[in-house]
Amino acid sequence: MSVSSSPRGEKPGKPGARWDTELRTTEHVIDDDAPDPKPNRETRRAIARRRKR
Repeated sequence: MSVSSSPRGEKPGKPGARWDTELRTTEHVIDDDAPDPKPNRETRRAIARRRKR
């Protein structure tokens, strides 16, 4: 990695370009008495392979 002798600052944003930031929570609270979710395809196939044996 080479270091430049002339440092470059941040580039100014382009007119019309917007950076809207929004914090979103992706965590979902699931009740303890809720039924188990449907397993995905890979899990269903793994269960089917074990049952065949």
